[in-house]
Amino acid sequence: VQLQASGGGLVQAGGSLRLSCAASGRTFSNYGMGWFRQAPGKEREFVGTINSSGGSTYYADFVKGRFTINRDNARNTVYLQMNTLKPEDTAVYYCAAGRSGWASTLAMEYDAWGQGTLVTVSS
Repeated sequence: VQLQASGGGLVQAGGSLRLSCAASGRTFSNYGMGWFRQAPGKEREFVGTINSSGGSTYYADFVKGRFTINRDNARNTVYLQMNTLKPEDTAVYYCAAGRSGWASTLAMEYDAWGQGTLVTVSS
């Protein structure tokens, strides 16, 4: 599966961005999707995940109430809506396709990764 992430950019603290991740090459509705991020000098960390149907989502504690994942299986696209952004949200955000239809917080459960999109939040 090929993944193409987009939507990153520069935003002021308190602002919003919506990231998109378009998938191709595999039946999109068969697998869960995840978002991860990596800040400069830090390890990659889990942000959120959604199962194949879109009925279940899980989020890292630091984004709960601010970020929302949803998917459009007809458009083969998953979205990450990010609200009330903070400078500490600055990172490269990656979408990933799961090995199964489950939503997973573990990077090892994903077998395809997008190229990443940079989100910069200014204070």
